[in-house]
Amino acid sequence: MAIRRLYTETRYSEAVIHNGTVYLSGQLADDLGGDIRQQTRDTLAAIDRLLAEAGSDKARLLAATIYLKDIAADYAGMNEVWDAWVAPGATPARTTVEAKLYRPEVRVEISVTAALSEALGKTVAFASTITAQN
Repeated sequence: MAIRRLYTETRYSEAVIHNGTVYLSGQLADDLGGDIRQQTRDTLAAIDRLLAEAGSDKARLLAATIYLKDIAADYAGMNEVWDAWVAPGATPARTTVEAKLYRPEVRVEISVTAALSEALGKTVAFASTITAQN
């Protein structure tokens, strides 16, 4: 299987696509001067853009890991924006942790894994074949 990488840097790629799955590196807000709600909105917009470029979208999320600078101060504000953004009925497996992030002004970083749109059909067809044989 081929591996496709988007926006590869020395140490990482913004997205890696393999075997019907897209893996995004941790995404940040473009403007780090905003509060947790603004940074979360910006971060989720970056995720939307990368998922679209990779051939997926937020309705196909499988997992998300959310890193917060201060979980006590920012958890509710981040969740307010997250809840408005996530596709109804398509909430991923999710982990949220407090972490020391790479710059003091970063309040949130989010990485996600999603199924590609064409892989979704293959998975359903494969599952149907297994069910029919049993």
